[in-house]
Amino acid sequence: MKVKYFADTDTLYIEFRADGIVESRDLDENTILDLDADGNVCGITFEHASSRTDVSRLTVEGIAA
Repeated sequence: MKVKYFADTDTLYIEFRADGIVESRDLDENTILDLDADGNVCGITFEHASSRTDVSRLTVEGIAA
C-alpha cells in the first residue's frame, strides 16, 4: 500500500494494489475510485486534498506482516 501526495496539484492518492485497474468511478466531482476486474478497490484519489483531508499529518497504525 502506498500513500502519495502531489503538492503541485493538491492531490492525494492511496494505492491499495499496484496492478489490474480496469475501471475508475467518480464518487463525486473530487473523488475517484479505481477498481480491478473483480470490483476490488485498487486505489482512491482525492482532489483538493488539503481542504478535504489532513495531508499535513500521516499516522500509520497496525502494520502486520
